[in-house]
Amino acid sequence: WLYLAVVIDLCSRKVVGWSMGSRMKAQLVCDALTMAIWQRQPKTGLIHHSDRGSQYASKDFRRLLKAYGFKGSMSRKGNCWDNAVAESFFGSLKQERVQWRHYQTRYEAQQDILDYISMFYNSRRLHSYLDYMNPNEYEQKLLGMKKAA
Repeated sequence: WLYLAVVIDLCSRKVVGWSMGSRMKAQLVCDALTMAIWQRQPKTGLIHHSDRGSQYASKDFRRLLKAYGFKGSMSRKGNCWDNAVAESFFGSLKQERVQWRHYQTRYEAQQDILDYISMFYNSRRLHSYLDYMNPNEYEQKLLGMKKAA
């Protein structure tokens, strides 16, 4: 009914790119990565890790990685722990938001998921990995440390 592709910054756990659509096609993951590139302006050599989904193995996605000088990395077959950060995000989204909602339209679901990502997950949800800070807070802390150095 509705598919979501995300790009998560492994350091801060911040969702920096996302795309939603009615079908899980290569374009969906390309759009999520393009959004992340636009927001972050990463340098060449970035490693993009994903599961073994056909969208991430597609020519279009591999071409996009190559165009920006990124390296692709995929989970080992049958090993969900290799992609634990993304799996954890999707588990949180389902448990904290989606399972409690009954969406009337795809648009309503998209708006609610966007709200979850931008207004809750990135800005209010605390992560034990981040010393119980939210991703935005953690990035501000890192920025402050960088300026002090």
